[in-house]
Amino acid sequence: MIRLRGAFFVFLFNLNTFVQMVFWTPLFFFIPREYNWKIVRLWGLSNLWLQHLIIGNTFDFRGLENVPKDGALVASKHQSTWETYATLLFLNDPSYILKRELMYIPFFGWFATKAASIPVNRGKRTEALLSMSAVAKEQFDEDRQIVIYPEGTRKAAFADPAYKYGITYMYEKIEAPVVPVALNSGIFWPRSSFNLKEGHIVLEFLPKIAPGLSPEVFSAKLQSKIEQKTAELLAEAQ
Repeated sequence: MIRLRGAFFVFLFNLNTFVQMVFWTPLFFFIPREYNWKIVRLWGLSNLWLQHLIIGNTFDFRGLENVPKDGALVASKHQSTWETYATLLFLNDPSYILKRELMYIPFFGWFATKAASIPVNRGKRTEALLSMSAVAKEQFDEDRQIVIYPEGTRKAAFADPAYKYGITYMYEKIEAPVVPVALNSGIFWPRSSFNLKEGHIVLEFLPKIAPGLSPEVFSAKLQSKIEQKTAELLAEAQ
């Protein structure tokens, strides 16, 4: 029953995404980017509503006083598809760092291009870091919030952390504040699974880490802050 309900939600989630992309595409390319994000937030809210209606999830967004209004890096734990549409609801003008292949997907790739997302060629690590940081620096100077998943991909809720060097490199090169984000979504919507579970999903924006720390100190501090709070949220969910 749980898998059937989860499969039904995933079907509606994908259908909702496709229908909204097709519906909004003619308008999306003729309005300023700030209005584009209003459309994307509508998509995000509709997904939360579907998830509450079908799965029975409730949602709690904490630490909203820590949400950056100006330029910043937003370093989020990544356990589920859920945070990809939940986090953007609170950011003024976000820019997502994503793998380059996603930019080639019809409709989605067009939206990501218009939103000035930052594509990354994972096959060329050094070139990717240089290119990613250069674009992110320009967007930071434009007061955009650059969203990055420090582990590079979704991880199971209780998996050991595996933070990549990219976030530390960007922190040092851009000299931007970093807002860590912790969550417990992986318990309720595991990666590549239809086993969506009813329960209370929490996402929490943590106090920013100011620029100026050494790479080693920053890396340790970021991982400690995210993992400690994530562990608390996972324990709370259980």
